[in-house]
Formats: sequence, structure tokens, C-alpha cells
Amino acid sequence: MKRHYYISEDLDDLDHVEDELEKLGVATPQMHVLSRDDAGVAQREHLHPVEAVLKKNVVRGTEVGAVIGVIAAALIIFLAYISGASEAVGWVPFGFLAVVVLGFCTWEGGLFGIQEPHQDFKRFEQDLDAGKHIFFVDVGAEQESILAKIVDAHPGLQHAGEGDATPAVVVEAQKKFQDTMQTLP
Repeated sequence: MKRHYYISEDLDDLDHVEDELEKLGVATPQMHVLSRDDAGVAQREHLHPVEAVLKKNVVRGTEVGAVIGVIAAALIIFLAYISGASEAVGWVPFGFLAVVVLGFCTWEGGLFGIQEPHQDFKRFEQDLDAGKHIFFVDVGAEQESILAKIVDAHPGLQHAGEGDATPAVVVEAQKKFQDTMQTLP
């Protein structure tokens, strides 16, 4: 799958674009709108906003923090072994310290990540500050022509590049989850 980014100044037009794409078989989890006007996005029937946690670099920051934590924890265990301190007092304090350091580094990484925009969205900061909206859609090769047809019919959409898409297996799981939730009473 490939992600296509578009910039628009009109939420109503984006609402029509999403509706048309849905009618032609592009699933809801494949489309999102990134905007500073969350209330405006929520008022439109077909628009799907980017989740707040995904607007920030929390996930990547947490991953980086966890890697640093694993390295620090391994260093603690290694130093306890080399110094012979583990034989004097046992492994429990060093194991506990390693777990605490791992947890702390992971937590701090998430806190650093929440302070900055998601790495995929940094390039759109000026457009978002100017009141524009970013529409992105993840499509497979078989859906490229559908997307091109709809985009051509909406001259207000400005192509803003391509990027890595959400893995197809995740999109399929989201579709199945939505279908399941719709069948429940």
C-alpha cells in the first residue's frame, strides 16, 4: 500500500471526497484528515480525524526510550556481574534496578515524543498553521485508479506527496473490527 497526501482548504470538499471514495470501495480506515480544526472535522459526516495520540511522536519516542532502557538495563546487569557485587548482595537488587531503569527510560521517551509532531506530519506544520487541512489515504495498487479519478474531480485538492502507508494487515483488522461492531446490537 502507498499513502497519498493532499492539502485542502475546504472541509466540505474533503467530506465529499471521502464519501465518494467509500462508495467506490475504499474503506474508512484507509482515509484520515489532519487538521487544527478538530471540531470542524467532527461536524462532517464522512471525515475521519487522525487520533490525538497519532498526531504526536509518542509511539516513536516510546520505542526510542525503550531501546535506551534496554541498553541501560543490560549495562547495569553487566556491571553487577563484572564488579562481583551480584555475588555479595545477590541479583535481586540489580534486576530490580534494571527493570526500573527500563521502565523509566521508556516512560521518558514517550514524554519526549508527546512534545513534538509525528515525524510524518512535520512537513505540513506551516499548512496546518495557515488553516489548511491534510487529507491522506492509503491505497493498494488496485485502488490507485479510483483515487486518481476522484482527485481529478476535485480541483481544490493539492497533491502533497506520498509516503509509507499503514500495513495492509492493520487496515484489514480495522475493517473487520468495524464490521463486527456494526453487527452488534
